Amino acid sequence: MRASNVNYLIKKGLSSVWRNFLMSFASFSILLVSLLQVTITVLLMMNVNIVMTNIEDTNEITIYVKEDASDDQISHINDVLRGNPNLADVQFYSKEQALEDFRKDMGEYSELINYLEENPMPETFLARVTELSEIRATVMAVQGIEGVEQVKAPYDFANALVNIKNAFSIITVGMLLTLIVVSVVVVSNTIRTSVFARRTEITIMKYVGATNGFIKLPFFVEGCFVGLMAGAASWGLTWFIYDAVYSLFTDNLTLWEMFGFFDLIPFGSVMWIVLGASCLVGALLGAVGTMISMGKYLKV
Repeated sequence: MRASNVNYLIKKGLSSVWRNFLMSFASFSILLVSLLQVTITVLLMMNVNIVMTNIEDTNEITIYVKEDASDDQISHINDVLRGNPNLADVQFYSKEQALEDFRKDMGEYSELINYLEENPMPETFLARVTELSEIRATVMAVQGIEGVEQVKAPYDFANALVNIKNAFSIITVGMLLTLIVVSVVVVSNTIRTSVFARRTEITIMKYVGATNGFIKLPFFVEGCFVGLMAGAASWGLTWFIYDAVYSLFTDNLTLWEMFGFFDLIPFGSVMWIVLGASCLVGALLGAVGTMISMGKYLKV
């Protein structure tokens, strides 16, 4: 096909958007809503995973050292804990540090500690579990270290958090797949209606000897253009909605930090990725949907 013909067909496809404005607007609206739903769902999943990770990072186990443990044994415990791949931020608290922290917690009654004949506080290690699903196996491994008296771990909290995370992952993935399938079906049906309204035009072009490629290109360009516009519009709406919700969790950060709502993704850090993905997916849906929908009208 000559370059002049290609330019003509591209211009024809773009002009068709305005000549068939109502059907183009219907396709644009459906693509816009579909892309908006999928984009917001993906961003929601990403942020919820961050929140769940933040909550996991606050999960610690406490390792109590035996009263008669030697310095070598304490050093050995420290080395083993730091070498465990499922433990992070390992910290050692001596008897003196533990007593001093207890003194601060006592407040105005801290003077009572001076009457103690000896320091009753145990030497301890604090460590953060990186993979909560392996917390029991990790505790058992730590319990077997020579010189360890006892290990305390929040099993119930860890199990509840793991179950919530798994359930949320299943639900969100299911929602995302459902949204994608529904979007494809609705978009395809909307575009099929648009093509059906112009079946006579396609049939006439076929009878006068136009090739399938000659007929398809304007529709392909039209579908791409509508999809690109829908992608750009969904990006703008996503930006507006996301920033409005994001500000709710960042304006009162101290309050939300208690629930793990920090280090959320600012839209500015992903805005160009979202724009590119929205426009690309919109153009593909518009173009492919148009090509599929007009297939039977080319069989004359």
